[in-house]
Amino acid sequence: MKVLIQRVRKASVTVEGQTVGAIDQGLLALVGVEKGDSDAAVEKMLHKLLHYRVFSDAEGKMNLNLQQIDGGLLLVSQFTLAAETHKGLRPGFSSAAPPAEGERLFSALVARAQSAWPKVATGQFGADMQVALVNDGPVTFLLES
Repeated sequence: MKVLIQRVRKASVTVEGQTVGAIDQGLLALVGVEKGDSDAAVEKMLHKLLHYRVFSDAEGKMNLNLQQIDGGLLLVSQFTLAAETHKGLRPGFSSAAPPAEGERLFSALVARAQSAWPKVATGQFGADMQVALVNDGPVTFLLES
């Protein structure tokens, strides 16, 4: 599982002109599920998302996590993170999980996140989504399980 996180001042996801998820300060997490990912990968990734220290403390150092700043978490499925890009000029997706398994694991991540933290929003799996954000920093990290 690969998750690209961006520290944001605000972020939202729109599907067919309707906002389906939005947060203020927090993390936008673009989630790519790969073949071989499991429920254990979901648990590991959720722990990282809630505890990864990317927010500034009083001295300006990245020492605070999402929970410590009472931030929001916006989870958006993005299978293109599993793309193979090391050769050629067109991405390959053979390492991405099949759609049904990707949806199952993404839904598990969303459900577990919502039970662990009250400020969780999400996009819509498989939809054509428009994601808007104000990146804070910019601060962006690729997390892998």
